[in-house]
Amino acid sequence: MSVSEENAEQEPAAHQLSAFLERRREQIAQRWADAALFRTVFTVSRDEAVEAGRAVTAALAAVSASGRLDDIRAPGFESVRDQLGRMAASRARTGMDPDGVASEVAALREPVTELLRAEFPEPYAPEAQEAVLALTVLMGTLRLVVMETTVSAGEELIARQREQLHEVATPVIKLWESTVAVPLIGTLDSARSQVVMESLLDAIVAERARYAILDITGVPTVDSLVAQHLMKTVAAARLMGAECIVSGIRPAIAQTIVHLGIDLGTVLTRSSLEDALAYALSRQGVEIAPLRAAGAAADAGTR
Repeated sequence: MSVSEENAEQEPAAHQLSAFLERRREQIAQRWADAALFRTVFTVSRDEAVEAGRAVTAALAAVSASGRLDDIRAPGFESVRDQLGRMAASRARTGMDPDGVASEVAALREPVTELLRAEFPEPYAPEAQEAVLALTVLMGTLRLVVMETTVSAGEELIARQREQLHEVATPVIKLWESTVAVPLIGTLDSARSQVVMESLLDAIVAERARYAILDITGVPTVDSLVAQHLMKTVAAARLMGAECIVSGIRPAIAQTIVHLGIDLGTVLTRSSLEDALAYALSRQGVEIAPLRAAGAAADAGTR
């Protein structure tokens, strides 16, 4: 039997299923509101769960009317795809894995099957069996749609978390008037370098900073790629009117830079964050006296 002949045989059952879903939409929605998937997502109000059930049932009716029972791209699914994605994401946030979400979707078929069989004088007659088979195919497709949205939601969540981690891992600190610093810890890749540059430039504007310190004490290694990122950040800071200082260059990193032949001659460097801050303050006319010297001067003034 060809695919077209099989689809032709399914069409009467699909249209019959569509009419059933439209006719029993309210009853299906009421039953689904008590199912685990809807009940655990819509915890504030049962009415919200019922409304969501109505929307999903209407979408399934539209898919059935089109005859595309096994097509996850059927237009009927578009109206609820976002809602299904939010529901799947909500379950994922509670720690449920995709298999668990799929099981909850599969559990929605049974209450609808009971209502569908009750439509026929003989619940297990061939005509009823064809309608139930069509429903099984349709609910299987719904399960695939939810799984697809679950994966997409998971990927989006991971991307957002990665972006948030980059932002948290690259804080911009105001050390003094007109002086900001970015203490870098860990590997500096292209994505993180972009976050560093954007955060630093925003801070330069917000704080009207004249000096910006990039402290790489916590960066384990410096290769040509990392050096290139640093050079771009320094150049961008200069365009914003701030002098950029790279601090925290340890002996091992200094040797690596020399061996790689990387030219940092145009970049102002200091061995530590303390030295970089002292330089920035001195350029602003701020003198820093050692604690003991300051105490001795105070004692002399009281005599």
